[in-house]
Amino acid sequence: MTSTTYGFVAGIATLISMIAFLAVVAWSYSGRRTADYARAARMALEEDANISSGAP
Repeated sequence: MTSTTYGFVAGIATLISMIAFLAVVAWSYSGRRTADYARAARMALEEDANISSGAP
């Protein structure tokens, strides 16, 4: 593989990786995920309450 071809392939791979990263960031910050994040934020507090009250 010549250096020009290698550079082209590396550039395409970088572009695809950047697009995939931005897609994951957009998905994680989308408004549809708000309820999931709120539930995850309360999870530790609910577990502590169950442990201290002796509930299973």
